[in-house]
Amino acid sequence: MFALNETTEAAEGAMLMPMARTAIGEMPKLLGWNLPADEQHLVHDHWRGFPAPPYYMHLMLAMIYFVLMNTSIIGNGIVLWIFGTSKSLRNGSNMFIINLAIFDLLMMLEMPMFLVNSFSERLVGYGIGCSVYAAFGSLSGIGGAISNAVIAFDRYRTISNPLDGRLSRVQAGLLICLTWLWATPFTVLPLFEIWGRYIPEGYLTTCSFDYLTDDQDTRVFVGSIFTWAYVIPMLTICYFYARLFGHVRQHEQMLKAQARKMNVESLTANRNEKAQAVEMRIAKAAFTIFFLFVCAWTPYAIVAMIGAFGDRTLLTPFVTMVPALCCKIVSCLDPWVYAISHPKYRQELERRLPWMGIKEADDSVSTTDSKQTVVSDQQQQQQQEGN
Repeated sequence: MFALNETTEAAEGAMLMPMARTAIGEMPKLLGWNLPADEQHLVHDHWRGFPAPPYYMHLMLAMIYFVLMNTSIIGNGIVLWIFGTSKSLRNGSNMFIINLAIFDLLMMLEMPMFLVNSFSERLVGYGIGCSVYAAFGSLSGIGGAISNAVIAFDRYRTISNPLDGRLSRVQAGLLICLTWLWATPFTVLPLFEIWGRYIPEGYLTTCSFDYLTDDQDTRVFVGSIFTWAYVIPMLTICYFYARLFGHVRQHEQMLKAQARKMNVESLTANRNEKAQAVEMRIAKAAFTIFFLFVCAWTPYAIVAMIGAFGDRTLLTPFVTMVPALCCKIVSCLDPWVYAISHPKYRQELERRLPWMGIKEADDSVSTTDSKQTVVSDQQQQQQQEGN
């Protein structure tokens, strides 16, 4: 066993510092206690003074991650299976849902590594294992964030312009390529330590980019990745969903105004209930998407900004383990939020997996209604232009 505690020189000789003593005079295990001497450089100075967590904490986190891993594999796997094999679901908009499921599954590749790390109470693979773990997290996290923004753009464009607003499969493919290109720079740069680096965090069983080193280069890197991976996707999501809500509200006001001119109670009497249900579904899905994005990445953003610019004493090992857990939970919820509200997806689930107990009405009625809506909107616009 090599010494992990500092000593103070006294006249009588070297003495252990008070923190190193326990009630029975034994030295407590500190973070990094089971790493060999030639791998101690992996432990950032910020973590060296913290006691190692008890083994049951590693086991508890491993059990939670095991449940999340299986939930994500099942949920996102079903999304890929249904959307990838159903002809009725092969369109540009649904390609974004498939892309998000791929990013979520990519994040799940961290899970087996984390389980092994937790049982071993250390990083298995040391520096290489840390880099691989963090690279999967960076690529899937940034890719998932910008995919949320692309989905917000697609939904706004489709709903605000139903006639020619839908993206073709080629256009959708280009946007999907953009999401992967967007996630690449801040994955590759720290991987090869061109700018930034990956280091262990928390209980030293997970890894992320370095936000603890106290120098200008690290602060600029953290500020850049904060803007690139959090601020820009967040602003994009807010902008397009705000435009979407504004369009829906403006559309309803136009219908009511036209109904008053024509001295009728409603222009959509035969589909009032269905229209309201569709609008509520849009509103709830949009809010849920935004809420999940905030829950997933705000804790990580806060921790990173505190580490780079704030009081680092607030960042205990347990505190820095929470954001990673939030991201994993949200990646498990994504397939249900994005896909379970899709009528045709639900119909396929009902047909292929009847044991799930999902019941979805035939959407032929809604398709007819949507076509009538477009025609009636065009007629109303023509009437307004004539007036």
